[in-house]
Amino acid sequence: MPTLLLVAVAGFLAQLVDGSLGMGFGVTATTGLLAVGTAPVMASASVHLAKIGTGIASGAAHWGMRNVDWRMVGWLAVPGGIGGFLGASTLSSVAAGAARPWMAVLLVVLGGYVVLRFSAWSKPVRGSGFTPSGRRWLLPLGGVGGFVDAVGGGGWGPVTTSTLLSTGRIQPRRTVGTVSASELIVSLGATSGFLLHNGGAAWKWSVILGLIIGGVVAAPLAAWLVRMLPVRVLGVGAGGLIVFTNVRLLLDSLGVPALAVGFVSVVLGLSWVVGLVWAVRAELHQRRIARSEAAAADPRSLYEKA
Repeated sequence: MPTLLLVAVAGFLAQLVDGSLGMGFGVTATTGLLAVGTAPVMASASVHLAKIGTGIASGAAHWGMRNVDWRMVGWLAVPGGIGGFLGASTLSSVAAGAARPWMAVLLVVLGGYVVLRFSAWSKPVRGSGFTPSGRRWLLPLGGVGGFVDAVGGGGWGPVTTSTLLSTGRIQPRRTVGTVSASELIVSLGATSGFLLHNGGAAWKWSVILGLIIGGVVAAPLAAWLVRMLPVRVLGVGAGGLIVFTNVRLLLDSLGVPALAVGFVSVVLGLSWVVGLVWAVRAELHQRRIARSEAAAADPRSLYEKA
């Protein structure tokens, strides 16, 4: 029961992040599972099996809201599924003790990428879309995203969603919807790889059940949270937490002395707090600028508010 509760908390936090940012379920859930001592292969396999259910629900919801560009789904999903299968096969061939530090490194990189994506990197959205020939570069993007997703227990959203958003060629809602619809095939590919190489031993059903329970409970809260808190603050907060947790796991797995781990943890914790404060201040500054521009465009709004 304590393990189920801890895993449910991991699923809750993962869905909270994913439902708010459009990415991060796998990275956050795997981080939580590794933190409670789950083996890397079991963590990634369980997360991907749980993501089949969430992927169906998410893809159907985005389809109903007309957020999916089906012309792009095939270009992303097919190589993503192949990459997921190869990533699962690679992770399954590595011993658990050797896989743990490498997975922690990958999750640190992905967490840092999320922080940068929602803080320093942004581009205006032109919404012009991709030409048929321009969509060919989605093949390697999907393959890399699927491979990283399976090896790291997550990464499909941070790799593909962030890259597509950075081009500024499609609307954010279409980006999130298309990536979410493609993720089902990626999860199926990764799950097939884990099943082929590990059989039923790859999954622990209490872990999968806990992830599903936590995710279901968090879903409505995430929908409310995305309306209340700015995406910049959520991205920096979630990405910083992923980096903080996995750096500690990495140092512990390498046998670094406890005093050094504590020092690094303090430095990372303070940096995380500074980043959150910066994100809040930047968001408030951006809102003040928006209000000033609105007032300059329509001075009567000031008198109406007064």
